[in-house]
Amino acid sequence: MSLPYLTPSIRIRKTPFSSRVNAAGVKAYTVYNHMLLPSFFTTPEEDYRHLKSAVQVWDVSVERQVEIVGPDALRLVQMTTPRDVSRMQDDQCYYVPMVDTSGRMMNDPVAIRLHQNRFWLSLADSDMLLYCKGLAAAADLDVEVFEPDVSPLAIQGPKADELVARVFGDDIVSTRFFRHKTINFQGQDMIIARSGWSHQGGFELYLDGSQYGEALWDTLFAAGEDLDVRAGCPNLIERIEAGLLSFGSDITPAHTPFEAGLGKYCDLDTVNGFLGYAALSKLSTPARQIRALEVDGPPVPAIYDSWPLQDSEGNVVGQISSSTWSPDYDTNVTIAMVDRSHWDAGTVLMAKVPDADRNATVRAGFWG
Repeated sequence: MSLPYLTPSIRIRKTPFSSRVNAAGVKAYTVYNHMLLPSFFTTPEEDYRHLKSAVQVWDVSVERQVEIVGPDALRLVQMTTPRDVSRMQDDQCYYVPMVDTSGRMMNDPVAIRLHQNRFWLSLADSDMLLYCKGLAAAADLDVEVFEPDVSPLAIQGPKADELVARVFGDDIVSTRFFRHKTINFQGQDMIIARSGWSHQGGFELYLDGSQYGEALWDTLFAAGEDLDVRAGCPNLIERIEAGLLSFGSDITPAHTPFEAGLGKYCDLDTVNGFLGYAALSKLSTPARQIRALEVDGPPVPAIYDSWPLQDSEGNVVGQISSSTWSPDYDTNVTIAMVDRSHWDAGTVLMAKVPDADRNATVRAGFWG
């Protein structure tokens, strides 16, 4: 199915790396947090192969930061999430479900603690800046809440460590998972974290100052030429294999963190100050939950809407939100929200794929 053309607009913001991304031959974009996010460069399959074998540099500036700084910074962050952030150290990153007062998901950012009273929330696709500003105003908190000029650049793939060592030193490579350190680029301090939206390993460098973007990009590519460094982006195939959930697709504001399989990030016994506590504490036993499935047959069509899952009697018992063909696993890898009555591994359901009805088998876990 062909889609209408997306009209460019000033309201769809470019990034500090957009000129380099275009020069690298990006084939498609999507819009995420009002910005351009590359979708693929060669083909999704070729990008996937390269990501698993070499190193890619991703413009993920769309992961906009909400900076919260001031004496009440910790209090404001904790108001938004059931994860206990009081234990975070000043070099630590936390994956945090952000949940409203009804216990439903609003975002699933990485929270970064820069020092005792300063945090960044590295956002998925929703406007959390306004929500955090509203909470701060309503509670009369002593904080500043704003979007800094910070744009993440991911370095991902099995050769990412080698590239980062060449440019920033072996000390940075020793950074533990979901920890961050400070590097200096052209006189400007920036943080780099061992993190990223793939299971191939790597880093996210938080460009601090748009004016450094093109020089940083060029430096990485010059240093990694013999490593076959290429421009890349989050890859649909690889992220489904790994079970990396997409907010707005696999997780929506209709879901609780328990339905999204994020119960381990809900510290309801210890958290203090989370606004959704009363509602979420009543929702800890979900009636549906995220599951991995294999869908039979040839490669599925591109998915633009969710596809129903039916039981043997034709009852809808789930919805497929993400699905694509995996060359490595020789099957259609799939993420779905499935009712408790049918989510056990080995259960065979009927997927209402647009081109045909197909068998879909619930797996015990994801592939990657």
